[in-house]
Amino acid sequence: MSVTTDTAHATGAGAFTPAPGPAPLPRMIRAQALLETKMLLRNGEQLLLTVVIPALLLVLFSAVDIVDTGKGRSVDFLAPGILALAVLSTAFTGQAIATGFERRYGVLKRLGASPLPRWALMAAKTCSVLVTEALQVVLLVVIAYALGWSPHGDPAAVLLLLLLGTAAFSGLGLLMAGTLKAEATLAAANLVFLLLLVGGGVIVPMDKFSGGTQDVLKLLPISALSDGLRDVLQNGAGMPWGDLGILAVWAVLGLAAAGRWFRWE
Repeated sequence: MSVTTDTAHATGAGAFTPAPGPAPLPRMIRAQALLETKMLLRNGEQLLLTVVIPALLLVLFSAVDIVDTGKGRSVDFLAPGILALAVLSTAFTGQAIATGFERRYGVLKRLGASPLPRWALMAAKTCSVLVTEALQVVLLVVIAYALGWSPHGDPAAVLLLLLLGTAAFSGLGLLMAGTLKAEATLAAANLVFLLLLVGGGVIVPMDKFSGGTQDVLKLLPISALSDGLRDVLQNGAGMPWGDLGILAVWAVLGLAAAGRWFRWE
């Protein structure tokens, strides 16, 4: 009789706690984002690309008159562009390369067998990127202030530009990493980084290019981000709706394409 009673108690409500099954989606995304952030910050090559290179470019081009940036101090022109470059290096180049090799080594295949949906993995990676970018922005702003930078404009406009720029580049980076081989992703991501560094209005003013070339380059996400940040921070302009619109279109297209064609292996 006592055995039957004990068995009933063992199989009754609350016997198996915590209940088996996947964790809530917000908790899974938070845990994956924390892991992604730790991995990114431990990667020396990633830190070189995302932190050291933008900081060095800011110091070098502000201290040495290499490129004619027009009237005013060089740092006032360069700081917004370098902030845009930091977003590009982290959200696009660094993320594409890291995710591409995770896919090659089977890390994403194992994640694909977990309860974590594809879109949740992308959300976690984007959250990790945002954390890294926050650290970048703080460092670059401190360096720029030390070089004599005097920004203007609405911080809300700057934040919105950075968030939309991150979404746009994150989608494009994940699309590249999820469709190309790791070696191809490594080469293509670095090539795109160099091309956009020169032709995206980061350190070279857009008016240095011909009229037709300018019209095309201004449609790129890096150009919209750097021009929008420069209009706000250097010229004190209001909300740059045109640049925000370009970034929003790239964000929607990039994230939708990544969600559609991203492959786990």
